[in-house]
Amino acid sequence: MIRVVLVDDHELVRSGFCLILSGQSDIEVVGEASNAEDGLRLLRTVKPDVALVDVHMPGMSGIELTERVQRAGLATRIVILTVVQDAQFPRRLLQSGALGYLTKACASEELVQAVRAVARGSRYLDAAIAREMALSAVDGDGSPLDALSSRELEVALMLARGMAVNEVANHLHLSAKTVSTYKQRLFEKLGVQHTIALAHLLSAHGLLNDPPVAVA
Repeated sequence: MIRVVLVDDHELVRSGFCLILSGQSDIEVVGEASNAEDGLRLLRTVKPDVALVDVHMPGMSGIELTERVQRAGLATRIVILTVVQDAQFPRRLLQSGALGYLTKACASEELVQAVRAVARGSRYLDAAIAREMALSAVDGDGSPLDALSSRELEVALMLARGMAVNEVANHLHLSAKTVSTYKQRLFEKLGVQHTIALAHLLSAHGLLNDPPVAVA
């Protein structure tokens, strides 16, 4: 039996996925969470085989959750769900440790297929996404976000959501000086001068729903 946890801030989405997956004889939905913080606690407690994780959530994002699962050494395999169909975005997510990538517009059969594949330890990409990724590799296109380390991307997401350096430092249990160094380094890598530009860049690559009014 494949044990699955759903992490999405939209109750209707969770209900729909639960209905689809619960109709399968080999899949059991063992928990739900409406944000990444609760989702991470649930994964530590329930230890499911697969977690379906929305990338856009209040607070911690799906990519942050994925990377924390990896750092914690949890065995749960992650399938990221989003409305964004951008070849540059899923590549960065897969680098963070996600094994699957699906858009929320996927067919129910594809959702089930993805869960089964990821549970076996195989990667699963939406067909259209896989095609675009292959084309972008041939064309040599890449995302500037690929140049960031996991920690730099995590800091970037927090800054882009309007958190001050001291807030980021407290959240990540780092010194303010260390966070400032990460901020300077990621600004240089991305070619941005302030946090508002950073927020717009992350939004353009699907990591934020809407750029907030960020602090510089």
